[in-house]
Amino acid sequence: MDQALQYAAMISEIIAKQSIILGPDIAILKARNVAELAVSDQGKVTDIKGEPAVALQKLINEYVELSGMIVKNTLSSIFDKYPDIKKVE
Repeated sequence: MDQALQYAAMISEIIAKQSIILGPDIAILKARNVAELAVSDQGKVTDIKGEPAVALQKLINEYVELSGMIVKNTLSSIFDKYPDIKKVE
């Protein structure tokens, strides 16, 4: 899987996990606040414009604004599945 597809898959997983925590409407709304991401109504990333790492960081920042450190703790298992993608702080 190339890196862009890995980022899209990973970001989609993050949105899915946040949908469980925040509800799908809020999780998708926050993801759509990230200008670099195109997100379907089901929460799947359909396109990443620009640098995927930047989009990932912005998405995490959106969720951290709402839930703080809880978000970072829930993301560690997802990052473990994508070892080629650098962990964000």
